[in-house]
Amino acid sequence: MKVLLINGSPKDKGNTFQALSEVASTLNTEGIDTEIVSIGKQAIQGCIACGMCGRLGKCTFNDDLYYKIWRSVKDGIDGLVIGSPVYYGGPNGSLCALLDRVFYSLEKMLQYKPGASVVVCRRGGASAAFDRLNKYFTIMNMPVVSSQYWNMVYGHTPGQVRNDEEGMQTMRTLGRNMAWMIKKLNIVEDGHPQNEKPTWTNFIK
Repeated sequence: MKVLLINGSPKDKGNTFQALSEVASTLNTEGIDTEIVSIGKQAIQGCIACGMCGRLGKCTFNDDLYYKIWRSVKDGIDGLVIGSPVYYGGPNGSLCALLDRVFYSLEKMLQYKPGASVVVCRRGGASAAFDRLNKYFTIMNMPVVSSQYWNMVYGHTPGQVRNDEEGMQTMRTLGRNMAWMIKKLNIVEDGHPQNEKPTWTNFIK
């Protein structure tokens, strides 16, 4: 069993990484392998709605970062955790550009995989960013993993989140809850729900 964690901060070893590492460490203790992928500082191509992923099975913009995540998902993951710093009350825009492509092109491989988001802020905007990231899971038939509080940690300078005792405890609880959910889903014998064929509508008469 394996969980992929995406560090949506341009700082590879910053507070977002520290929070995700706490989740990963707890998952490892529970016998689940983890991989943390950082988006880094390079510019990230956003989705252009070309629809080519429906034909190719992957995004037409096959950059290294996207391919690394695509390969991890295709090789088989049992859960996904997305972490981001808070910028102007929302997640990192570069992260969202990547996630739009990842979720649109990997929909079939992500369905029914437990997902969780983690946000890090200096002071405010955490719950709005948390809500934004969770929308990726709730449109994709992905069970959302909760914790003892909303999955947020406070810190400004690198490593400061370690001083947020409640926040780090929330990360550990999240890791245990995700491990529990993955193990429970892994023993289900009757498979996933048989959903109806999607019906697409709009509001233009």
